[in-house]
Amino acid sequence: MDKLGKYFEDFVVGEIIEHPLSKTIFESDNNLFSLLTMNANPLHTNLDYAQKSQHGKILVVGTLVFSLAVGLTVPEISGKAIANLEYEKIEHLHPVFINDTIYVKTKILDLIPSKTKKDRGIVYVETVAYNQNNVEVLKFRRKVLIKRRNSNE
Repeated sequence: MDKLGKYFEDFVVGEIIEHPLSKTIFESDNNLFSLLTMNANPLHTNLDYAQKSQHGKILVVGTLVFSLAVGLTVPEISGKAIANLEYEKIEHLHPVFINDTIYVKTKILDLIPSKTKKDRGIVYVETVAYNQNNVEVLKFRRKVLIKRRNSNE
């Protein structure tokens, strides 16, 4: 039996889910992500350059923080997803640095039953990522197409 994720009927509008997974971002994570995504900005990979910048240290790639925040929500939000339909209003609220630990919480904003297929519905959520000091670093919304409990998929 697949225990990853919730069915559409299991979500409640207004519910706030504090995701149990978290992740410390190491220098190797940031370096690999920079290389994989061909992000050549020296703020992410050049310590000498970064030390002379506004923050005085290496800045973690924003899309790494975003990807990590999405990933940390999978067990509770999109484990039974058919598809991620939309990401919107991605806000980078505070810089993230090497050795910051990312935590995530998600609020269920709306539940929209499918009008054409009764085996699914759209879960509309807002996710906030925050660091070890409880400072919000990222916020975004997304719509996820989720199976209903009696789905044959």
